[in-house]
Amino acid sequence: MNNIHVKLPEGKTAEVSPGLKIQDFMSTLELNGTVIAAKIDGLPVDLDRSLSMDCTLDWIPLNSPEGLSILRHSTAHLMAQAVQSLFPGTQVTIGPTIEDGFYYDFKRDKSFTPEEIGKIEAQMQKLAGLDLKVTREEMPKEEAIKLFHQMGEEYKVAILTDISEETVSLYRQGNWVDLCRGPHVPSTGIIQAFKLTGVAGAYWRGDEKNEMLQRIYGTSFPSQELLREHLHLLEEAKKRDHRRLGRELDLFSFHPIAPASPFLHPKGTIIYNELISHMRQLYLRFGYQEVITPQIFDVNLWRQSGHYDHFKENMFFTHIEDREFGVKPMNCPGHTFIYSAKKRSYRDLPLRLADFGRLHRYEKSGVTAGLTRVRTFSQDDAHIFCAPEQIEAEMTDLLKMFREVYETFQFNKMQVKLSTRPEHFIGSPETWERAENSLAQSLKKSGIDYQVNEGDGAFYGPKIDFVVTDAMRRGWQLGTIQLDFSMPERFDLTYVTAAGSEARPVMIHRAILGSIERFMGILIEHTAGAFPLWLAPVQLKIMTVTDKQKVYAQKVYEDLKTAGWRTELDDRNEKLGYKIREAQVAKVPYALIIGDREMRDQTVSPRRRGGENLRSMSVKDFADILKLEIARKSGELQ
Repeated sequence: MNNIHVKLPEGKTAEVSPGLKIQDFMSTLELNGTVIAAKIDGLPVDLDRSLSMDCTLDWIPLNSPEGLSILRHSTAHLMAQAVQSLFPGTQVTIGPTIEDGFYYDFKRDKSFTPEEIGKIEAQMQKLAGLDLKVTREEMPKEEAIKLFHQMGEEYKVAILTDISEETVSLYRQGNWVDLCRGPHVPSTGIIQAFKLTGVAGAYWRGDEKNEMLQRIYGTSFPSQELLREHLHLLEEAKKRDHRRLGRELDLFSFHPIAPASPFLHPKGTIIYNELISHMRQLYLRFGYQEVITPQIFDVNLWRQSGHYDHFKENMFFTHIEDREFGVKPMNCPGHTFIYSAKKRSYRDLPLRLADFGRLHRYEKSGVTAGLTRVRTFSQDDAHIFCAPEQIEAEMTDLLKMFREVYETFQFNKMQVKLSTRPEHFIGSPETWERAENSLAQSLKKSGIDYQVNEGDGAFYGPKIDFVVTDAMRRGWQLGTIQLDFSMPERFDLTYVTAAGSEARPVMIHRAILGSIERFMGILIEHTAGAFPLWLAPVQLKIMTVTDKQKVYAQKVYEDLKTAGWRTELDDRNEKLGYKIREAQVAKVPYALIIGDREMRDQTVSPRRRGGENLRSMSVKDFADILKLEIARKSGELQ
């Protein structure tokens, strides 16, 4: 039998015997033990897979993103094996990897207790220490159904029933077996640094009409050091949880009377309005005009726009005078009516329409989460109507605007993704290709690195998504730019060209912060509630040392409040240290201490939130410092 040729990552080609296993081939190359899987012609496979034909072979190291995902999926299997060995009769359902970890859903009559979670972790350590070999086998689907039915794994039978392939793959480690595509680590001994992080309820297949299962979350890392670092960040994340800080700082609340719909308190409303005000300042510089559009539209509008066919499960509907209406989940169709309200010329373009209108989307109760996933919200939403030859210039300005906004909020690390045509779309493939190429070219000309997110575009057009990294190193998808050739056609939008003929404009959908409510939640956690001066609900807190300074403190309070500073006065007969601690807990940027000296000299002694004491100064000099700090935020100083 002729040898086969294997092209290696470093560009060399090796000649090997057919049937040679990858792990045996690796030993001849003297690779270190960090490789846990491989790719044959780009397809991830286990190391015990045999080489059967000419191919390209790539390695998947443990410390690579793909390697980490494989490690975590294998740890999920280890957890499921531990659960079933400790609690016979428990059924396993699905156990995927997620960002920063994994989970597995179980069917068990009793809830898992904290003590039992500890036992599961100990059993996982034991099984990992046995270094059980992980093996893959293929089996006809019908045979696999019989096997799992005999094992009492009815959820696996249900999963198998929905699989179209006639042959499926199973993975075994010791006497435990699971249905899985793989790949997995070669043996359980590789799994060393893991932690189970929580238990929650989860509906089977995410449908609230199905039975409730128990979901155990966990995480896994290549080393104990990386695991410890991650667990430290998790603890920090709990302290920064915007739902907890929202209560403590009196920013917002929720009530069952309006599920997943936040009540913004006065302090939270200040932040909300300041964010909108900041965007409005940018709109003046970048040539946007603000509009207001209706909250509900005849359902025929949503049919015409395509949302009824592609988005209706996320919409709210109502009947009025025998007509069906839909509450708007987005602003774009409404903006087309403002565009078409009069005849447009090339001189009107680009037309940039911004809208902070309230939107409503139905989110299942199981996926709502504080401010980051709600049913009612507002976006810093805008739509740009432009001629095709104006796309590049508009994209240049947009990318500049996005960068400036994120830098203002100290989101200094940004990942950009270009999402292409999804499975269900409107418009022609040719139009989609033209739109995707336009976005790709704009990113390249702006010198922005990006990755392609295949099939994740909106149903009406490709998009660019902006993912920022917060102080906890978590990624958040915030802004989006979507290029749309379809909606102008659906609503028959035109403009008169310089030559006097009619042409179709292009519609660019864009949001930078995205949902204002969601951005608030992200920002609360990013800053741990310690907002910059311009955004803080209470900017200054004036504190007296004794009752003797009350009159002067009241005057300082009135002067600063009249000048527009958000100020509170604490003239209670309490110890100064107690007052300062309260201001620190409330995360007020500046505390102004007033004692006998300050009263005599008609000054204040400012103390920054971080504990830095400034020199005593006049109220005017202090106000000048505040103005300087605010100006730096808005880019007025270079």
